[in-house]
Amino acid sequence: MNFLSHFYFDRESDPKTRGYHTLGTVLPDLLKNADKSIIIHPERLSHTDPIICDIISGWKKHLEVDRYFHSSQYFTTHSSHLRQLLAPAIAGSPVKSFFLGHITLELILDNLLLTTNKVSADDFYEHLAYCNRDAIDNFLHFSGLEDTGQFFRFYESFVRNRYLHTYTDTQQIAYALRRICMRLWSDPFTTEQEGRMNAIISDYRDYLLPGFMSIFELISLKLNDSKR
Repeated sequence: MNFLSHFYFDRESDPKTRGYHTLGTVLPDLLKNADKSIIIHPERLSHTDPIICDIISGWKKHLEVDRYFHSSQYFTTHSSHLRQLLAPAIAGSPVKSFFLGHITLELILDNLLLTTNKVSADDFYEHLAYCNRDAIDNFLHFSGLEDTGQFFRFYESFVRNRYLHTYTDTQQIAYALRRICMRLWSDPFTTEQEGRMNAIISDYRDYLLPGFMSIFELISLKLNDSKR
């Protein structure tokens, strides 16, 4: 799942007391966006500092939510459908269609949460605003990341530009896909391919709209069950 889909499960929490937990729920994806070569496993560690513990708890929740999502029939069905629809549209592109189907579904779900007012991008950024850079740096060093400069250059831009607001525009999803794919391929799509992708994504977004909350309801049930 993507940033706002992860935030959905903590959307009603208080940013003043749960900001670091919320950061933890999206930190794996933030690190991946900053530098795909970064690999840390704080879920295997423990600490006495409550802030670091909050980030670790959020990190663990991220892994749990992704595990439920990726093992669901919802993910299998719709990522496969999107892969089949998008493959002809990107013919000649170096991007693998199975990768594209996966990421496109996640971005569409973020779009649907925003456009149906299930989450607020402003609320998400408010949580991050309560997180102190030094505390984040301490967590990353504790987790084994020696050079945090690359991450903070990305993170500060991410917070400053509030890019997730653009997810309300379905036409921006193909642009977001380009940005993601450029981490792996230097020139992933032509302008014509993006145009074809936009049409497919818009239609599939409308197709998912009536029942998209079912996956969030399923994961919420599994999260509640895991606490018992």
